[in-house]
Amino acid sequence: MSLLCASPLSPLDKVNDFGKGSPTFSALLSPLEGQLPHLPPLVSGSNRPLTYTFDYQIRGLVYYHIETFSSALDLLQATERDMFVNRLLIPETGLGQSTFYEANATRGADQMLVLFKRLYKKARKIAPIAYGDLGDLVAVDGSLIDACLSMTWADYRNHANKVKMHTGFDLNRNIPKTLAFTDGNGAERPFVSEFVAPGQTAVVDRGYLDYSLFDQWINQGRHFVARLRANIVYEVIEHLPFEKGSSIFLFAKVTLGDKAHRMDHALYLVGFKADGKIYYIVTDRSDLTAGQIAFIFSLRWAIETFFAWWKRHMKLYHLISRNEHGVLIQLTASLITYLLLVIYFHRRYQKAPSVELLRELRWKIRHEAHTDTDVTVCIYIDIGPQLLALLWLWPNRHAIF
Repeated sequence: MSLLCASPLSPLDKVNDFGKGSPTFSALLSPLEGQLPHLPPLVSGSNRPLTYTFDYQIRGLVYYHIETFSSALDLLQATERDMFVNRLLIPETGLGQSTFYEANATRGADQMLVLFKRLYKKARKIAPIAYGDLGDLVAVDGSLIDACLSMTWADYRNHANKVKMHTGFDLNRNIPKTLAFTDGNGAERPFVSEFVAPGQTAVVDRGYLDYSLFDQWINQGRHFVARLRANIVYEVIEHLPFEKGSSIFLFAKVTLGDKAHRMDHALYLVGFKADGKIYYIVTDRSDLTAGQIAFIFSLRWAIETFFAWWKRHMKLYHLISRNEHGVLIQLTASLITYLLLVIYFHRRYQKAPSVELLRELRWKIRHEAHTDTDVTVCIYIDIGPQLLALLWLWPNRHAIF
């Protein structure tokens, strides 16, 4: 199947301004457009020059994640009936359906990852800073995404394949900052050293408990606030003061582990109750109060909220490729789309992305993109035994009798 620019529903005169027809979509993509010249060049694997370049690839994927398409085929079919989508996705030489799938399955990963990093730095400057007095906080966690059974590389368990998205989440600005992905059984703990720079504080749940890693992070200058299991063994070195009458019942300087498995460094342990549960939180930071340590861990819920919003509204339930490269492309493109939303909504409304704002954005793009669409008016005039049909195509005004 070939999706040609000269198809009946395509613009007859292809324009270079892909965003013509929707100033809102052009404004949304503006930060991305400014980064394209700084990306590594996408080189053709043959003697033939690429026509479906990375520019078209990323613009199409951003539009896919903004709109309500249910599959890549749904997006491609839209190019046949929608001039705006056609102009956005199809180069002048046309686009074969197989070319679209092949491009997303085999190329563009390096460009996508560099673009994500550059857009994070831009969003970081725009999103307001919260909790600056608590340091540079990075939540680290992984989220599972369903894969089909034919994706045998995405091992998880019998009769179930999944991929796992590992994310470093900037808690001070509420935006994703780093990413990686593995199969569903991929280890999570090693990504803390990759996602968290020296001087930053990793905020992690109890699945990241590892005495040797805790010691390693401290030696590297990486801080952490981590939840412990309820049956953890520790030895109190010193009880520390905390606010009485609060949910906190313990604050102490401790060493973790028994005599056979004990950490080299002392830590600060906080115990508190919340929603009927008991939490034990540990950190290497001596500058925090018990209340601040408990509060920092409570901020970790922001990454869970982000995962739920991102998967539901950025089309992560509709994978467009079944190989590892293609999944990485789509996951990265969806995070790029989210960063573009962050930049756009903070600039326009001084607000973080929300369902309401996303729906308003979709409506504006659709309304602007189709305001100038040709309107077909068909008038039938009954003049006895004969029927005179007048077809008026606005604005071309061609009449056919």
